[in-house]
Amino acid sequence: MTIARVVVDSPLPQLDRLFDYVIPDALAAEIAPGVRVRVPVRAQGRTMDGFVVDVAAESDYPGALSPIEAVVSPVPVLDPGVWAMARAVADRAAGVASDVLRLAIPKRRVRVEKAFLAGSARPQALPVVRPIPIDRYSAGLEGASADRRLVLRAIPEPDAWAATLASLATQRLATGESVIVVVPDQRDLERFARLAGNAVPEERMVRLDAARPDADRYADFLRAVHEEGMLVIGNRSAVYAPARRLGLIAVWDDGDPMLQEPHAPGVHARDVALLRQQQTGCDLVLAANAPSVEAERLVEIGYCRRIEPAGRPPHVVPTALQRGDEGPASQARIPSTAWRAASEALRAGPVLLQVSRPGDDAWVGSSRTAGDLGRAFPRTRIVVADGAHPIAEIGPEPALVVATRGAEPRVPGGYRAVLLLDGERMLARESLRVAEDYVRTAANASALAAPGAPVYLAGVGGRIARFLSTWRLDDFAREELASRVAARMPPAVRTATLIGAPRVVEEAIAAARIDGDDVIAPVRLEDELLRAVIRFDYRRGAEVASALKTEILRHATRRRGRPGPRAGRAPSPSIALRVRFDDPEPFNGERPVRRTGRIER
Repeated sequence: MTIARVVVDSPLPQLDRLFDYVIPDALAAEIAPGVRVRVPVRAQGRTMDGFVVDVAAESDYPGALSPIEAVVSPVPVLDPGVWAMARAVADRAAGVASDVLRLAIPKRRVRVEKAFLAGSARPQALPVVRPIPIDRYSAGLEGASADRRLVLRAIPEPDAWAATLASLATQRLATGESVIVVVPDQRDLERFARLAGNAVPEERMVRLDAARPDADRYADFLRAVHEEGMLVIGNRSAVYAPARRLGLIAVWDDGDPMLQEPHAPGVHARDVALLRQQQTGCDLVLAANAPSVEAERLVEIGYCRRIEPAGRPPHVVPTALQRGDEGPASQARIPSTAWRAASEALRAGPVLLQVSRPGDDAWVGSSRTAGDLGRAFPRTRIVVADGAHPIAEIGPEPALVVATRGAEPRVPGGYRAVLLLDGERMLARESLRVAEDYVRTAANASALAAPGAPVYLAGVGGRIARFLSTWRLDDFAREELASRVAARMPPAVRTATLIGAPRVVEEAIAAARIDGDDVIAPVRLEDELLRAVIRFDYRRGAEVASALKTEILRHATRRRGRPGPRAGRAPSPSIALRVRFDDPEPFNGERPVRRTGRIER
């Protein structure tokens, strides 16, 4: 008797394990590790979809085994390495592995599978990738070495980060290894794809981003599962992508909140990359203009090595003590020095003004600022770029570009001047990361300036202005980390957010053996629910996750409802205890989410 070990596609914590099933003779030829199957689940009284993880000659289960009911698809889509990573990610966050697999494996497309099976019968040799030389880094990036983890400060010039990562990627692709590059948003993805595409043939590139049609995304996913030497690029979920002979994972701007996964189990792409590097031994690069505090911690504990570029930094000029001229300059919140520099720079090309908010805010909105500038520069083209007006790139002709943080268009050769406005408003938000967020976005905007072009910092003084003007961004991250260590706040420690009835939360805290001093930010929610945040040292991470997973499972089995009447994936369970590890929400200064009724996981 041959058996298959199957992970079922269910968010129920009581089903978060492998189940053994008999492989019927009629299905034996189609069943292999990684294929989708449909199996009966007695505890739910229904059939459910799942993935075969392993095939074995015998089972340790003492009772009678049920047979697999059907093969949903004969195409293997769950790579063994992806399964190992999904299990590790779920365990680290006291989550469910099927939630991770839902992020890792796109929805099935039957026509795409048929085309893939037809094409796989006629395999073709992939074109050769010629490596792009690496330059302007003092040392440490040339060649290939196993088990290398780098924190890389990017060259602060337009698209330099993309060129550097493309160079690193082609070095590995040329040896037949695969590479995964993860970026925060679609704009970064397009920039990297354009530069990498100059050296990487289309047949060797896989794009796994949500902006692509589902069919195209699934077709690329199947290529990543079954072909070696592929460049996989995408947003945060691309870190879960299959990659045969994985040689490098690169994450751009890991401090960007877009890389924080909002769906269960809510693990940051950086942490997934770290886990995957541990499992595979591939190289890992965390690259940014301004290193995150988390990356700085990895350097300080000796887990990662820092690499810095050669060359001069941007010319950042603080103007916190200057006042705007009377009239248009004052209305547009621009200090006098910056106003004169912008006027001069407009003769040579576009000038960027970064503002804090989009729209027609009475004082700081992008549209309001554009209106003020239009009156001050009546014969100058005004461009507004924000969430409602996304613009990827503009030409080198003179223009005033008013953009919100992260929405700045690219300019070939860079902006002739950059004005960073509204700094005091951006820093007024109550948040653990407010200074870090400001420095990161200011550094990213500064890197869009042409070499030697001035960057004017308005409304910000003190240590932040000092670090930006001297471009000592590593020192800023080091100082931020020191303050977090002193206060025992993330990322100096790990945290977990617990939501449930007060008694349930108290029992979970006791089970995790958390002292009272490490229970912070307790908040009463509606429906008599309590939210509490616990903190603990990294060395206790596995222990705390295991204890909280046990509590989740204990309450879930008590509250099990009636089985559903139809086949398919089970709905999200209503549970008495919700747990989220390393949740940034309690520290961002916003009010907690208030829910009515039961907590949905």
